[in-house]
Amino acid sequence: MIRQTVFSMLLVAASAAAAAGQSNENLLVGGDFEEGLSGWSEFWTRTPGGQVTLDAGLRHGGRQSARIEHTGTRDWSFQQQKPLQVVPGQIYELGGFVRLDGEGSATLCVTLRGAGDRVLDWSFGGRSTQATPWRRLRCRFIIPPGAETIQPRLIGQGPAKVWFDDARLVLTATLDQLRAKDLPEKVDLVRGDLQLTFHVAGAALSVVDRRTGRQWVQPPAHDLVVLEAKRHEHGFRLVLLEPAEMLRFEAAVGCEPERPEVVVELSADGELSQSLAFPRPFVSGKGTFLVMPVNEGISYPVDDESLPPMHYHLYGGHGLCMGWYGVTDGERGMMTIVETPDDAAVRVPRRNGLLCLAPEWIPQKGRFGPARRLRYVFLDRGGYVAMCQRYRQHARQTGLLKTMAEKREANPNVDLLIGAVNVWCWDRDAAAICREMQAVGIGRILWSHRGDPEVLRQLNKMNVLTSRYDIYQDVMNPEHFPRLGGVHPDWTTEAWPDDLMIGADGQRIRGWQVKAKDGEMIPCGVLCDMRAVDYARRRIPAELETHAYRCRFIDTTTASSWRECYHEDHPATRSDSRRARMDLLRFVSEECHLVTGSETGHEAAVPFVHYFEGMLSLGPYRVPDAGRAMMKTMDDVPERVAKFQTGHFYRLPLWELVYHDCVVAQWYWGDYNNKLPKLWDRRDLFNALYGTPPMFMFDRRRWQDQKDRFVQSYRATAPIARATGYVEMLSHRWLTADHAVQQTRFGNGVTVTVNFGDKPYPLENGTILEPLGRHVRGLAPPVDP
Repeated sequence: MIRQTVFSMLLVAASAAAAAGQSNENLLVGGDFEEGLSGWSEFWTRTPGGQVTLDAGLRHGGRQSARIEHTGTRDWSFQQQKPLQVVPGQIYELGGFVRLDGEGSATLCVTLRGAGDRVLDWSFGGRSTQATPWRRLRCRFIIPPGAETIQPRLIGQGPAKVWFDDARLVLTATLDQLRAKDLPEKVDLVRGDLQLTFHVAGAALSVVDRRTGRQWVQPPAHDLVVLEAKRHEHGFRLVLLEPAEMLRFEAAVGCEPERPEVVVELSADGELSQSLAFPRPFVSGKGTFLVMPVNEGISYPVDDESLPPMHYHLYGGHGLCMGWYGVTDGERGMMTIVETPDDAAVRVPRRNGLLCLAPEWIPQKGRFGPARRLRYVFLDRGGYVAMCQRYRQHARQTGLLKTMAEKREANPNVDLLIGAVNVWCWDRDAAAICREMQAVGIGRILWSHRGDPEVLRQLNKMNVLTSRYDIYQDVMNPEHFPRLGGVHPDWTTEAWPDDLMIGADGQRIRGWQVKAKDGEMIPCGVLCDMRAVDYARRRIPAELETHAYRCRFIDTTTASSWRECYHEDHPATRSDSRRARMDLLRFVSEECHLVTGSETGHEAAVPFVHYFEGMLSLGPYRVPDAGRAMMKTMDDVPERVAKFQTGHFYRLPLWELVYHDCVVAQWYWGDYNNKLPKLWDRRDLFNALYGTPPMFMFDRRRWQDQKDRFVQSYRATAPIARATGYVEMLSHRWLTADHAVQQTRFGNGVTVTVNFGDKPYPLENGTILEPLGRHVRGLAPPVDP
């Protein structure tokens, strides 16, 4: 109570100081539009089709509002005529009332410029909305170093009618007015192998690893205010203010007694409208590389100028599929374990020309929400393999680690999956094709397309793992059915509209878009995760009474991000969304007793599923339109696919090093082994190296024409996947500086070496590993190039 009272007094004092230093006047000219459009520039559009007029019939306050009508599909802007001079450290609040009809969006923001009128940010401090009744958009922002002017504006994208009224811009305070004056310069702590320092002026940490002498430093933060900084036996207690939100938050920073690890936990109670970036990123060093579980895994050299800044969330398969990331020089390094990943993200900006890792905390329904916690782990050797081993310990401690051997005990059909090629084929005579496949040596098959009871009976008798596609996300408005070429049999149409997810703007969340007969793309709604398992309970057990499937693939559940729902009957936070999705997968796996797969993959589902379609296919670097033109093979190889997806320099088997013996990783169904014939050999090599099975997609004609090549692919990969499917991947290493020759080692002694390069490579035993060749030790019989 005392601390809260002190804080309240601080805010009162800051407000008084701000009022004494400047008035509370509206710095916008004509923000209420009572004098027409004076003070505003002419309306700008990227493409023809837009205007601004005054509307006396539909207004928020006063006599009239500004009405923007835009018919184009691209962007537009309505801004103040004159920029406003600003000083770094000033805190402004920009607000205005917006009403929007149509498909487009609108954003209230400022253009931020520096010396020489150079644009630093076109939409600084932006707040956005889509279709909405009158709604106040409000943003606070701090003028950063190097900025000299701001120019307030309303911008938008796409066709819409937008009404804008009662806009205000106010200078509320400065950082200097808010800073406490009696704080120490820094607080220090030496504990175990680490020396930890918090630098008060910049709200930044630095850590010295006493084993190696390596110092890890965070750059100073110019947009946070430290109110309190105290040391205790195990770490620091910090109190900080995020001025743009006026959010007071506490940070408990502690050193572990037995490990070179630092834990940071943030707590607060208040509104949060934008992500909170604390702690700051540690500065990376030249020659190091970032290690990130983007699906299977990837490395980004920090000084690689070809790489853009990036951003990944941690709450879904199309972000980071595990709750950690790191940086290493190959031996020494630092990893961040995000222990509360449901509302977390990581930015990858450049500082001084080098990529680095910047943690972010995402608001939970407009508030700070529960405590946020991350753990820094400092490594003196072992690089990314040591990171994976440490994270595997974390996964075991948190209940995520459940092995395939354990899952096989619960469902013996799991064994049919190990070493099985995943086949997507829509031929009506599935049994005949599977008999042909088995006759030529492709013995272990996951048949993913649905079948009638007799087909399933025949396939089950052949020990084929029988599966079918299913989905509990996308729901099409039945009013659109006559416009479509077909109605998806797995849409939960009865969910429309009451069980669909509602976004923060009060509108239905949009899902997969379907092409209508006239070419228009019509978006589906999204079934609320809180309702999904109810529909699965109605569908799956009834079908299993007549169709003897042994497996089921649940699309999108571990691919799309955990979502917030604002429907009053089934609200959800992202954590609620995750739990509900895992309940769905648990129902399919445990109650329905089915081998279970899902799309792309995320570690939250490891205890409940057996395979992920898409884990091998790095999401940002997949074949274009992979989710639609699945059957179409491609002769021309896209550059990004060749560089990142099947290139050998960047990829890392991070998922396998943590979860290889827990879940089978596969390619995405539009990015399979035979999708790009020129890359088929390279995909086979990755399967062999990672101990994972291939995926084929074909029709009868393609099967007949390329039968020998399919057999070659299966023989090169499936025996290794079968031999290693129940054991841990212990190590991975690059044997050449260009990463062309790589080697993995598994817990049962199997060792796989592959050569992605164009030159022969001599192995220690004298064997010459030819280009695009592989060498496997530990199999019986051994597998050679």
